[in-house]
Amino acid sequence: MKKKHIIWLQILYWSFNFIGKVITPRIFYPEKNNFHIDVLRITYFLVGISTFYICYLVIIPKIFNSRKFYTAILVFLLSITCFTTLRYLTEEVLLPATFGFGNYDQGTGMAFYFFDNIYNGSITVFIAAILWLLEKFGVIETEKKQLELERNQAKIHALKTQINPHFIFNSLNNIYSLVYQNSDKALPAIEELGSLLRYSTKDLEKDFITLDKEIGYIDSLTALEKLRIRNPELLVIKNKIRYPHLRISPMLLVPFVENAFKHGDFRNKGFEMSISDQDQVLHFYLMNYKGLKMKDEGSGIGIANVKKRLELLYPQKHTLDITDSETEFIVDLTIDLKDGKN
Repeated sequence: MKKKHIIWLQILYWSFNFIGKVITPRIFYPEKNNFHIDVLRITYFLVGISTFYICYLVIIPKIFNSRKFYTAILVFLLSITCFTTLRYLTEEVLLPATFGFGNYDQGTGMAFYFFDNIYNGSITVFIAAILWLLEKFGVIETEKKQLELERNQAKIHALKTQINPHFIFNSLNNIYSLVYQNSDKALPAIEELGSLLRYSTKDLEKDFITLDKEIGYIDSLTALEKLRIRNPELLVIKNKIRYPHLRISPMLLVPFVENAFKHGDFRNKGFEMSISDQDQVLHFYLMNYKGLKMKDEGSGIGIANVKKRLELLYPQKHTLDITDSETEFIVDLTIDLKDGKN
């Protein structure tokens, strides 16, 4: 429970307490109203509220340990002792010295006085303990949520830093092939890679980027890959984005495209890709024909990371269907981006 709720509970409790112990008796029992009784009602209320906050702020936090039962007994005894002592000093010392009367009859022994006040003080002590426990559990729950959030953020950061080197590695492989062939496409490829690196180093540090930037990654990657493909016209790309400023975690779509270029069969075939955001729900579809060669050991790193990040960032707000047959690799992904963050 949040601290502000605990404060409101305290205000309500003491408001009803004051009304019940001080105001109500004066209204419904006028025959018992006199200065003597009014003073005792007020002092009883003041002793109760004083004991409450001494227990709530000092005794319980300093002593109570939920793993040790004897500390609960010790807290109770000290709290009752506090209530009894305050009441005795107020009603049996201060009032007689000030107004000439006390509460208990003269000659009342301390043993009887103490046991009589166990009942009177128990309610106040129990209420203080309950509210303190509610606040403590609320703090613990908040700390758990914060730790979980920090843990998830650390995971996401680690996953993103894994994606970037893998992405660079694949691009460098393509450029190396062009340079090795003395292709005039090598220099444009290097320039395109420089553009991609500027994107990635700037935006990977952010939690969210706009959807058009993520698509910009894909456009740059596609332009880079077209330099090595004999029939780039076989690449069918459909872009139906209506909300370019929707926010999305960076590098969620790029690994799928990267994987298609790396392991797809582009000799006489291409791939089909479509991106839309109808009703602010992103729909990403990609189908590529698979090459016959075996995947390298690093294959699938980007896609595995995307799956983990989707689970962390978009729980219950995404669907990911991957079909991996002998001849085709199909990705069908939807993400609800309505709230602008996740």
